Amino acid sequence: MKSNHAPLATAEHAPHPVLAEYYRNEGERRRFVRDIFDHTAQHYDHVERMLAFGSGSWYRRKALERAGLAKGMDVLDVAVGTGLVAREAVRLSGDASRVIGLDPSRGMLAVAKRNVPIALVQAPGERLPMPNDRFDLLSMGFALRHASDLEVLFREYLRVLKPGGRVCVLEITRPRGRIGLAMLRFFLKGVVPTMTRLTTHEAEMAQLMRYYWDTIEACVPPEIVLQALRNAGFTDVRRHVELGTFSEYVATKPPAR
Repeated sequence: MKSNHAPLATAEHAPHPVLAEYYRNEGERRRFVRDIFDHTAQHYDHVERMLAFGSGSWYRRKALERAGLAKGMDVLDVAVGTGLVAREAVRLSGDASRVIGLDPSRGMLAVAKRNVPIALVQAPGERLPMPNDRFDLLSMGFALRHASDLEVLFREYLRVLKPGGRVCVLEITRPRGRIGLAMLRFFLKGVVPTMTRLTTHEAEMAQLMRYYWDTIEACVPPEIVLQALRNAGFTDVRRHVELGTFSEYVATKPPAR
């Protein structure tokens, strides 16, 4: 049900405006996102397979390869979720001890612990409890829309990367064409929530999928994400696109002076 309250102020560089159907301000947004992921974590992998038609692991691995991930690198996977990106990072780095997963959701971390043998930390991406110049690559898979402030987030990413290290952010981007937009909206806001409700019998999982689409539709355009990376201090900022909607934002921390 739509809220009757007027949207309140959000972070200056938020990835999308306040979505009053789900929350009214930044504090409520943090609680809503944390709680809904806590409550749906056990079903997340099932729904992800529906969304990706079984191709998710292949795509994540190829995206990390395009970002330059190779054996022997130290990786931080922010918003690790159930470990889907981290699993591919382990395969490419060749050593699970070199990969750390971070997420604010206790429920997601509990599932990730069963799925991938890496160190896990509960914390938000905007406040990373890691030292400066620690990682060769930092990844984030399809969670940029759940952040509070893009520039705060990216400054933290810059801080924990080694000089010359890279960030790789995977995200679903709203299609520019009307037909593509209508098709994706119908699939993500209509088909997937219905299938989710029928296969998991969880109303919250269906709500998560509706919220998932609403954040995609309201998200700032790719140009804003690229500029936020530059503003945070990254160089060689670029975007690779697959199928017109899967965006890979890759950028490099400048070398030490």
